[in-house]
Amino acid sequence: MEQKEQKEFIEPSLTVILQPGEEKRIIPRHKAKNVRRLIEFLGLRPYTAMVIRNNIPLTPDVPLYPEQTIIVRKVMSAG
Repeated sequence: MEQKEQKEFIEPSLTVILQPGEEKRIIPRHKAKNVRRLIEFLGLRPYTAMVIRNNIPLTPDVPLYPEQTIIVRKVMSAG
């Protein structure tokens, strides 16, 4: 009997850079299909962070895709 070659499954993901601090995270795409879901997944409140792709600020309804790099910049002070 021949053994079938198994292909490795690579989960689609995107790279998120949290600012300030430049913390880099790899987020599964199914957890961040759009900007709103990304903010929720990161545990942030709406409108407390800017989400930026290619130097363009994004609104909550904008879809996110695998292999993208997204910047999430916190815009409210903590104290």
